[in-house]
Amino acid sequence: MSQTPRRRRWFTVCAITASAALVAIPSSAAGRSASPFGVRALDQLAKERTQSVGAMSPHLSADDDGGNEADEIAEGADQYAEARTSPGIVAPGAYGAAWGDLAKLKSTGGDWRNITDLPYNSDDPRYRDYDSNSSGGSGNVTGRMAAVAADDDGYVYAGSAGGGVWRSHTGGGDWQPISDDLPSQSTGALAVDDGGRLWLGTGEATTNSDAYLGSGVYVLAHPHHQRFSRRTRVGGDELESTTIHELRFGGGKVWAATSRGVWSHSTSNLDGPWKLEFAPNPDYLPNGPKAGDPAAAYKNIANDIAIDPKDPGKVVLAVGWRSGDDYNGFYTKVDGAWTRITSGLGDLPADPDDVGNVTFARSADGSRYYAIDQSPEQLETNPDSGLEGIFVSESGSPTGPWTKIADYKGLAADNSALNSEGYMPGVQAWYNQFLAVDPSDARHVYAGLEEVYETKDGGSTWSTVGPYWNFTFPCWSIDPAKQTGDCNQTTHSDQHGVAIGSYHGKSFVYVGNDGGIYKRPLDGSQDASGHATDWTSLNDGTIDTLEYYSVGIGKDLDHGGVSVTGGLQDNGQSILRSNDTVMGSNFGGDGGDTLTDPANGCNIAQEYVYLAVQVTQNCAVNDGSWESDPSKVTSYSVAPPDNATGEARFIAPLTADLKDSDTWVAGGRHIWVQYHGYAIRSGSEWTSAHDLGKGRTATAVAASGGKVYAAWCGPCDSVGFARGIAVGNADGTGWHDINLPVDGTVPNRYLSGFAVDPHDADHVYLTVNGFSRHWTEGPGAGDGHVFESTDGGTTWKDISGNLPDVPADSALVTADGGLAVATDLGVVHRAPGSTTWKRVGDLPAVAVLQLKTSPDGGTLYAATHGRGIYTIEVRKLH
Repeated sequence: MSQTPRRRRWFTVCAITASAALVAIPSSAAGRSASPFGVRALDQLAKERTQSVGAMSPHLSADDDGGNEADEIAEGADQYAEARTSPGIVAPGAYGAAWGDLAKLKSTGGDWRNITDLPYNSDDPRYRDYDSNSSGGSGNVTGRMAAVAADDDGYVYAGSAGGGVWRSHTGGGDWQPISDDLPSQSTGALAVDDGGRLWLGTGEATTNSDAYLGSGVYVLAHPHHQRFSRRTRVGGDELESTTIHELRFGGGKVWAATSRGVWSHSTSNLDGPWKLEFAPNPDYLPNGPKAGDPAAAYKNIANDIAIDPKDPGKVVLAVGWRSGDDYNGFYTKVDGAWTRITSGLGDLPADPDDVGNVTFARSADGSRYYAIDQSPEQLETNPDSGLEGIFVSESGSPTGPWTKIADYKGLAADNSALNSEGYMPGVQAWYNQFLAVDPSDARHVYAGLEEVYETKDGGSTWSTVGPYWNFTFPCWSIDPAKQTGDCNQTTHSDQHGVAIGSYHGKSFVYVGNDGGIYKRPLDGSQDASGHATDWTSLNDGTIDTLEYYSVGIGKDLDHGGVSVTGGLQDNGQSILRSNDTVMGSNFGGDGGDTLTDPANGCNIAQEYVYLAVQVTQNCAVNDGSWESDPSKVTSYSVAPPDNATGEARFIAPLTADLKDSDTWVAGGRHIWVQYHGYAIRSGSEWTSAHDLGKGRTATAVAASGGKVYAAWCGPCDSVGFARGIAVGNADGTGWHDINLPVDGTVPNRYLSGFAVDPHDADHVYLTVNGFSRHWTEGPGAGDGHVFESTDGGTTWKDISGNLPDVPADSALVTADGGLAVATDLGVVHRAPGSTTWKRVGDLPAVAVLQLKTSPDGGTLYAATHGRGIYTIEVRKLH
């Protein structure tokens, strides 16, 4: 086995202490901070980062990687990947084959209906409670946008992390999806070439290993009216199951920076295979002698390509893993061979320790090149930031010489919202980056990190035109009569994509981030602090790329019908009352698992991350008066103790007993039980029913009539992966481990969910994530995705039948005895008494992570990780 990259992100079986501790919020009114939720969380994270950077995790040996990336995004992405790849490496083509096989299944009756295709206001004045981020200033949001493109005819294209590509013909807004027929809805890159063609690179490449794999590169010759399809793919399957960071053009070629090196293809002849230009470690590529090595996914990461506009034959490649490896650096061709540049770049570093994630941008006139560089060394040793700097080459050549024009301290001083030790600009530069140059002014540049920055003088001075939020500024107040006090609207945090285009003759800059897509005039206005006064959210409800982890449904006692809630990636918890025309956000941060009282939809338990459970009994409706009177708080922190010790997964399992909704079960290292339902007010009310053991964390829990099932993993990544099931009672008696040999009936893969027969607690179904041994190189990968036990888990039977080989995420027994299964590519159903699976409706190729039914059992709800929440009538699933 090879040595892993020197600072490769470690896949810990336990949550990083810093991230876990940040959500250990006081549960009682006494001692509560008067700061909004996001400020408290960020302050705590900053403190923990300061303490943990450069320190070895207590869970790791000296041979493991230093765990300083103490942040939720990294850990969440890695754990999402673990579930799909362990116990080995997934071969190219797995998702494409699964999508093809799913399309061949017969379909059930009924049609899916999207219920979240309406505006989602993160600043909804109804929800100014203690654990909400409402009033931060982001306005209407949707799911993460990984890439943006625009032209001068008013057409804008938004590429989401997991919900496909969307088109607007009105300069932003009135969106339509245009990639639903593709086997991957994950966007890595979007670009409009000089001929007006729209290029799409699939597979999001925020350097998070292979969490969101793609199916190649596609192009539309007439993007104003065409849609992407399999027929629009460029080349063969060479780039399938990769991620694509950037697409660049020069010398009659399109260049692709991918997770498997740098590739090129003719832009005139779209047939024929892609050419591998450079892979620093080719032995680790598919079919190579080291393809099965656990480090293979990190050994050939390319981030960007810079092509000299005056000499397209002069090309510089930015290559490297975000946390450092020996191959990190800049490469150019010398005597026909790709060679690392070791000197002559000026301020732009050449040392592998200082070259991580890199983004290039050049001016339209060819006079300047700009670059952002994230430093593995800074990431390892600096608690404040991972940013090496922003640079300019005033020669216009990508070989420099380069001059540094910004660093994190300077950006923090430019009225940034991130000016405290432990969390400053560029702290997540491995994840957040964009650069764009005004086509008419080579000195006018937009840079994206956690915030949006603008310079109009080539980098001599910068303005924070899109601050992280407004909470820390004097203009902010929690006043529910105002969106964000007297501040101007800002963008959502965490920037990924940027484009410049025109509509009706006026130029705009469009930015994509964790909250969707925003625009402002290219040469817009600023207030006295340098903050933009003219951002517009383009998340108008016609675009729904919300990334749900969970969904909850309960009766809306105030308005009739039902209230629907759900936990989201970086967009808190959404709440949709039956009479709403706009969704609100009643909890902030990341929203994990959700419990909602079927009898009262305002009784809600929401997991932030790592079992940081918060509860409300009034939908968290609040006018913000808690800020001056702590007794007015209406949400409470009730985290089980594994949250404080970091012994829970990023999205940890939480459920209620099928027979007693006041009995809750939560899983970390321990299986926690509490009996007070939504009346719980403190984490001390949880009791440990069972200790899974050191190094193990729960991946799924279920309970019925006091009988509890708990699946676990530990270690959870491909190195030494192990999994199992423990069964016992909520009162702590009768606990035992089920015998699951590595090569047994149940595969040695990630156990993702249980579904218990409501009529028989010994009758239980199990879903298994990942791919079978046909695609996965790892011990015991086995076959099958759905298993059944009729003896309380002692023995299992594979009931996958005609189900395609696709990762299964959860399952649900419907009221009529049918079985619905959520997969990474939609939902399948097996009717009562049948052994055959059918595809449910016609969802795009989007991951469905959780299924729930309405209080009366008549409607099935699907939480998708990229396209919002959908419903379908259960009676039609036959």
